[in-house]
Amino acid sequence: MNKDTSLTKKKSGGKLPLGGMLAIIALLALCAGAFMIFRDTTPPVVAIGPDTGQLGKGSVVTVKADDPGSGLKSLEIYAVQGDKRIPLTAKTYPGGILQVQEDIPLDSGTLREGQFTIEVTARDASLYPFGQAGTSKAEKTYALDLTPPRIYVESPVNNLNQGGAGLMIYALSEEAAKTGIQVGERFFPAYLQPGNAGKFLYYCMFAHPWDVPVKDFQPFITASDAAGNSAKRSFNYHTNPRDFRHDKINLSDSFMEQTIPEFQGLIPANLGSLIDQYLYINNTIRKENRARLVEFSRQTSPTMLWSGPFVRLPNAANRARFADARDYMYQGKKVDFQTHLGLDLASIQHAPVPAGNSGRVVYADFLGIYGNVVVLDHGLGLQSLYAHLSSIAVHPGDMVEKGQIIAHTGATGLAGGDHLHYGITVGGVPTQPIEWWDGTWIKHNITSKIQ
Repeated sequence: MNKDTSLTKKKSGGKLPLGGMLAIIALLALCAGAFMIFRDTTPPVVAIGPDTGQLGKGSVVTVKADDPGSGLKSLEIYAVQGDKRIPLTAKTYPGGILQVQEDIPLDSGTLREGQFTIEVTARDASLYPFGQAGTSKAEKTYALDLTPPRIYVESPVNNLNQGGAGLMIYALSEEAAKTGIQVGERFFPAYLQPGNAGKFLYYCMFAHPWDVPVKDFQPFITASDAAGNSAKRSFNYHTNPRDFRHDKINLSDSFMEQTIPEFQGLIPANLGSLIDQYLYINNTIRKENRARLVEFSRQTSPTMLWSGPFVRLPNAANRARFADARDYMYQGKKVDFQTHLGLDLASIQHAPVPAGNSGRVVYADFLGIYGNVVVLDHGLGLQSLYAHLSSIAVHPGDMVEKGQIIAHTGATGLAGGDHLHYGITVGGVPTQPIEWWDGTWIKHNITSKIQ
């Protein structure tokens, strides 16, 4: 009997009292409640863009809100201008959302030109603090400009030749963020001229590219302001068609064996044959080199650095001409086609090379197919190129005078013998160099337009 009694007492002693169980349940509920309240104590993060202070008609205001805790509950966006508070967006998210982005175009006509402020209120779904949702407010002030630049043509007469250059002078109603002349896919930047008593006067050197037929040549002026408003305008011009020569270049193994070693390190290792290596140089590297000329053209003075006709390599015979179309032949078959975009001038071996006109050296080094090269900037995107040099006597940044000896002729790059490849580029686009040797052409087409 005593044994059974002790067993009963042992079993009853193992039970948790009711009060204890209730205390534990209450504690768990308290912890759960605290977790729900304090699990998200951080309000939403709000960002307003863009960062620029000026917006235009085509601009878009972007509002981003993030809340990785309890998620977003609502988002309100207003535009405040003067005494008006204009609702732009008011959204709720019943299920909660961690991230949201609203893009608001400004072309609805609800805002007028001038200053306005974007106000954003974002609320999350948290219970902290004690039943009131976490709230973030942000604002950003912009200036709204709805008027594109007005373009006033100052050069009523513009005569060009296919492959040649010209100068356009025009004025804008405001300073542009970007302006110039568009010719198909090519863009020729214009440069604001100083000292015009508040008048926004621009000079733009442009070209009728050699590879654009007269019927397809349709240049127009473009201008965009800081707010993104843009305008374009055509202008009067006349351009003359030109016929360019067609030539054949016969490639020999001995010529390729002589020239290709200069390009080691620039040719993929899997190109085994001489002709494959040469075609890679003549195509891929040639395109890369011409792209560099466009890069060089952006390193230009906004004002003219030159004066008068450009000087020619003395006592030199003309060889290849500008825009000669070339078929490359190997073992009796046509293997390539390229266009020669300069003048080849042959004189004595290692002849001294004069600077065509005054300017600044923007490049003086090896440049692929051109071999050793000097590029001079003459301002407004006008640059001269001296290629295949045996030696270079100037450095980038040097200022040189017309006629100053800057190098000596040679046979570096893809050159078949000692000569000077002389080029003129406008905005990085090769143009006819002969025009720049002609004082009459320069007077009629360039300097007579400058006031």
